[in-house]
Amino acid sequence: MKLKIGEFARLGQVTVQTLRYYAELGLLKPGEIDPFTGYRYYRLDQLSTLHRILALKDMGISLEQIKRMLNDKISAEEMRRILLLKQDEIRSQVQNNLDQLERIDLRLKMLEQDTRPSSYEIQIKHVDPITVASVSGTVPNYHDVNPLWNELYEALHRESLQPIPPYLTLCHSAEPEIQLEVCAPLANQDLILTNSLVHTLPEIKTMAFTIHRGPFSGLINGFTALWQWISDNGFQIAGPDREIYLRLPAEDKFDIDPDALTELQIPVICMPR
Repeated sequence: MKLKIGEFARLGQVTVQTLRYYAELGLLKPGEIDPFTGYRYYRLDQLSTLHRILALKDMGISLEQIKRMLNDKISAEEMRRILLLKQDEIRSQVQNNLDQLERIDLRLKMLEQDTRPSSYEIQIKHVDPITVASVSGTVPNYHDVNPLWNELYEALHRESLQPIPPYLTLCHSAEPEIQLEVCAPLANQDLILTNSLVHTLPEIKTMAFTIHRGPFSGLINGFTALWQWISDNGFQIAGPDREIYLRLPAEDKFDIDPDALTELQIPVICMPR
């Protein structure tokens, strides 16, 4: 049965322009073109091909990929591989969107708190050198730091190094390239500097710090208070900020524990007046 392009478009619930575009791409060519009138005709059995194109397109598969899938008549296993890759891509996009929503939510909360007195008391102190075992790496966002901690714990066990809490994290660079260093202070500081995992964090003569009480999702509020205080008091940031985990959240309340305690530190120097 031959169908005119308009009839075929209505059956397939697409526009005539879409069918012409698919024909230009070689995705779905008319079953017949009248050599005298140029009219395009489609066969009824081509509807299944159109539906397959629309279904794959709805999954986010590009038209170029769909064309290859149709023309090469790929196997079910190859189709499965393509769909799994697309699934991973979409999951990654969803996670990125969720991370953006969380940052927006935190920013809105910060804006709501702008008119309230700061709950953070900022002070200055001297920090001695600290010998630590550490692992560094680049993470896509601050929620993906667990692989670094797992690598550090495995290294501590493998090298028989004895850590002394509290543990800490240094942020060497911010988004979009987030470079973090997770650290475990060490009990035995003799003869261990030869280990490639071990080094000494330098003495900081002027360290601005404050205490954040509550879940990690609120750390940005503490750092914002620190940054504002540093700017208002004529200081300049002089090194990577640190998070010292004085009291870790309970495992079942990791993102909501109101009793978690984190000391936030930023090395500073006085700006010349």
